[in-house]
Amino acid sequence: MSPVALAKVREYYRLVDSHDIPGLVSLFADDASYHRPGYRPMRGRAALNAFYSGERVIVRGRHTIVTTVAEANRVAVNGRFEGVLKDGSEVSLEFADFFLLDEDQRFARRETYFFAPLV
Repeated sequence: MSPVALAKVREYYRLVDSHDIPGLVSLFADDASYHRPGYRPMRGRAALNAFYSGERVIVRGRHTIVTTVAEANRVAVNGRFEGVLKDGSEVSLEFADFFLLDEDQRFARRETYFFAPLV
């Protein structure tokens, strides 16, 4: 298990919840990719910055990590998110995130999944 990888992931959630966009984007590799339901895959820091600065439908909220599992350069997280969307509605849901870190301990890839009824 990689304590550095786990620390980076925990730092990510702290930064996103405090709306520190420059800080959280700096955790990603220059050519990182982020895959999230409802969005085209985001590639590179400029795309991540655009997402967190404006495209993201969340205005504010808090992530609560329930479980983390790490192996080498991969970290899996499941948890809860509670927050407010741009349309003013409140949201409370479960999520899973999967992070792949590169040799510089930056996020090379992130995938997010939400526990929500779709079918």
